[in-house]
Amino acid sequence: MPVTLQEGDKAPNFKGLDQNDNTVQLADFKGKSLILYFYPKDNTPGCTKEACNLRDNYDYWLKKDYAVVGVSPDNAASHQKFIEKYDLPFPLIADTDQSVMEAYGTWGEKNMYGNIKMGVLRTTFVIDADGVITKVFKRPKNDAHTEQITQALEKLGKL
Repeated sequence: MPVTLQEGDKAPNFKGLDQNDNTVQLADFKGKSLILYFYPKDNTPGCTKEACNLRDNYDYWLKKDYAVVGVSPDNAASHQKFIEKYDLPFPLIADTDQSVMEAYGTWGEKNMYGNIKMGVLRTTFVIDADGVITKVFKRPKNDAHTEQITQALEKLGKL
């Protein structure tokens, strides 16, 4: 049974390697807010739209003191190609053993056209500077994700 994290929960610590084999962990963002998004696969239509939406608004997030990190089960080489192809300015964690996804409850059963299989449950967590989950987006709007996050955080008075 996957972990179910909710707003107000302490974000689980995570540690993974990014596209350059650098360690990325929750502690790296202490004192800064984080948009941690989990997606199924590099270079697929929905995942590309989501990454490019966050890329196109990256300066906005930096000005608001937010970092952005993506997580998928793809390996570092796949992430490097994805970053180069779409000029992504933020790190992507290569969670090939699904340990980060399992800690966040984003690895689980998916029903794809009647076939049940294990996979990434597309989810975004907004984590505040104290490491508390401010907002959870399950099945986020890929091509309007920044707008979706902004609206939610403004309602909460967090922007």
